[in-house]
Amino acid sequence: MLTLSDARRIIAAAEAQAAQIGQPMNIAVVDAGGNLIAHVRMDGAWIGSIDISINKAFTARAFDISTKDLGDNSQPGQQFYGIHASNGGRIMIFAGGLPLKQGGQVVGAIGVSGGSGEQDQAVAEAGAAAL
Repeated sequence: MLTLSDARRIIAAAEAQAAQIGQPMNIAVVDAGGNLIAHVRMDGAWIGSIDISINKAFTARAFDISTKDLGDNSQPGQQFYGIHASNGGRIMIFAGGLPLKQGGQVVGAIGVSGGSGEQDQAVAEAGAAAL
């Protein structure tokens, strides 16, 4: 089970990576049920990315897959084509969302938005590594 303390540690690690690359980000952490535990909008991060970061975390937990991998498999002709229209439009199919695991079990997810896909992914990976 993810605690608020865990979420804060994950977010702090993600923020440090975002600061290192010079890109302000929105960072969200959800629990095993996909419910928001914590969210941070760094100074200067896009307001429009608040919802995206939360939905990336939801997506990563809802399907227990990185949003990057889901995106790769949701292109025309791929097995998950059209999945982004499911779940009331909450499904995000670009990089920056990762399931969070403890002892081999998915306990939540992180979602990051505010930069390029590569930047979002790197910041999410830094946050996930803190768990």
